[in-house]
Amino acid sequence: MTMINKAFFMKRLNDHIQYLKQIDAAVNGKSDFQGSTYRDCQLGQWLYQEAPTVIANMKNIKAQEVYESLLEPHKRFHLLGEEALQKKQAGDEIGARSALTQLHLLSNLLTKKLLELDGMN
Repeated sequence: MTMINKAFFMKRLNDHIQYLKQIDAAVNGKSDFQGSTYRDCQLGQWLYQEAPTVIANMKNIKAQEVYESLLEPHKRFHLLGEEALQKKQAGDEIGARSALTQLHLLSNLLTKKLLELDGMN
C-alpha cells in the first residue's frame, strides 16, 4: 500500500477552510472574493483529478465510499457559497446570512468526511 503523507488530508481540509473564510469575509463586506466552481477550488481540483488514484491506492473500500460521499456535498457547498455572494450583492442581507449558515453546516459535514479519510490513512 502506498502511504500518503500524514498531513495530506489535513492540507485538503485547510484548502476547504480557507475557501470558507473567503466566502465569510465577502458576505461580511470585508472582501471582494467572487468564489469559484466546485471543480476549480483547491479541494475540487484534488477531488476530480488526483483523488481517484490516491483513494484507489489506499486499498480501502470504506475510503472509496467516503470519497464518493464527498462529491455531492462539495458541489452543494459551492452552490450555497455562490447563492450567499449573489444575495449579498443584491442587498439581501438576511438571505445572504441564511445561505452562509447553511454553508457552515455543510462545511461541518465535509470536514468530518475529510477527517474520516485522514483516519484511514
